[in-house]
Amino acid sequence: MEKVTHKLRLSQADAHYGGNLVDGAKVLALFGDVATELLIIHDGDEGLFRAYEEVNFLAPLYAGDFITVSAEMIHVGNTSRKMKFECYKIINSRPDVNASAADLLKEPILTTTAIGTCIVLKDKMRVHHE
Repeated sequence: MEKVTHKLRLSQADAHYGGNLVDGAKVLALFGDVATELLIIHDGDEGLFRAYEEVNFLAPLYAGDFITVSAEMIHVGNTSRKMKFECYKIINSRPDVNASAADLLKEPILTTTAIGTCIVLKDKMRVHHE
């Protein structure tokens, strides 16, 4: 099934808590973005996010970290599209060393996972599925 992945850097504007900690809601918003792209690829429409059935915050993210965020279609119903989401930290900011220090991680760190369902209304589908 289809999958989309985005790579981005979390900025100082994304920091929500002390110590430049990024709010988990930021990752959920990014999951919504990759879900939208996947729906456009699959159905030709942005669709609507209906619900998360599972969200797991596994490791913290900080301003300056680089991440990859992905959505993978795992089930296609009549109008529903179930997706698996993952966020990995790939570069760790190192403000303890200096303001611009960072480390490329040898192994990405899985920070967030989720399962969610989106809906694309029949009359909005522009890609026909058999």
